[in-house]
Amino acid sequence: MPGQELLPVTLSYSPVDILTASPPAPRDLLVWQHAAASLRAGIPVALLCVLNSVGSSPGRQGFKMSVTAVSLAGSVGGGIMEHKFVEKARALLRLPEAPPEVRHQVHRREAPADRSGLICSGEQWILVLPLRPADLPLTLELQQRLRTHQPGRLRLSAAHRLQVLDPEPAAPALHLGPDWHYTEPLGFRDQVTIVGGGHVALALSRVLASLEFELTVLDDRPGLNTHLYNPFAHHKRIVHYDALEQEISPGPHHYVILMTFGYRSDLLALRRLLPLPVRYLGVMGSASKIAELLASLRAEGVPEATLARLHAPIGLAIHSRTPEEIAISVAAELIRERNTP
Repeated sequence: MPGQELLPVTLSYSPVDILTASPPAPRDLLVWQHAAASLRAGIPVALLCVLNSVGSSPGRQGFKMSVTAVSLAGSVGGGIMEHKFVEKARALLRLPEAPPEVRHQVHRREAPADRSGLICSGEQWILVLPLRPADLPLTLELQQRLRTHQPGRLRLSAAHRLQVLDPEPAAPALHLGPDWHYTEPLGFRDQVTIVGGGHVALALSRVLASLEFELTVLDDRPGLNTHLYNPFAHHKRIVHYDALEQEISPGPHHYVILMTFGYRSDLLALRRLLPLPVRYLGVMGSASKIAELLASLRAEGVPEATLARLHAPIGLAIHSRTPEEIAISVAAELIRERNTP
């Protein structure tokens, strides 16, 4: 049966950072909040967006900034390249009805044209889009959708400048040229589900809160304090592990981590989850526990090809001992998996 969603609960104990934490918002929310506040106040503001990035570059596709004459929000990668584009945006804001510009930047000293001044060897295409008062309703809609995790797509284009479209299950799309256009899904691209809401899950949730994952934590124990009071997860539910597959949407951007109460619950969860086509399925545990889990699954007839998909034990080998150290090792493994083509 589907899990029971946990209601938000106010903590009554320290530490202060746990008390005051909240589920992370998508990176772009601050950008659109700043843009909307500026437009509402009648302050000229421009959007910077990395439309594409290849090789070694200071900002990746989808990185954004909002820029006024005196304030900034977000980032397109930092350093001298970002400084140059902030100044470019501010120069355009001083012009009446300035059109958007897409600038190609080559980060190589020997490049014949479009040199950025960097030598990290990559290339980028960066949009400078002065926003207009008429864009205020769309910036407010983007802000609301990101805050409430509503699906949708952002479209930037030469023809229509700024649009909010209905969602489609598609990756970012870019077409360059005079009729350039760029489309990306709103919100978090990647989802992590942690099965088991104990101390390591709480520590891992805290680390993942800064890594652009939409986070769900599941447990089968009502009243578990580390689950109930986890302020970093977007979704928390009490579930039955014998129907765990109903709680997880399969797909190439879904990462599932098992760290339940013990061997038997891990085995039960694995039986339900191994058939699901997810990007990552991992189990926390000692080498001996993992060996016994694998032996039990082999004895049940699970094919070796299926078991080969399993990451176990999870985490990079950094001799981690505490929940916080384990969380960092697991987060590092997820980053490596996400950034591997």
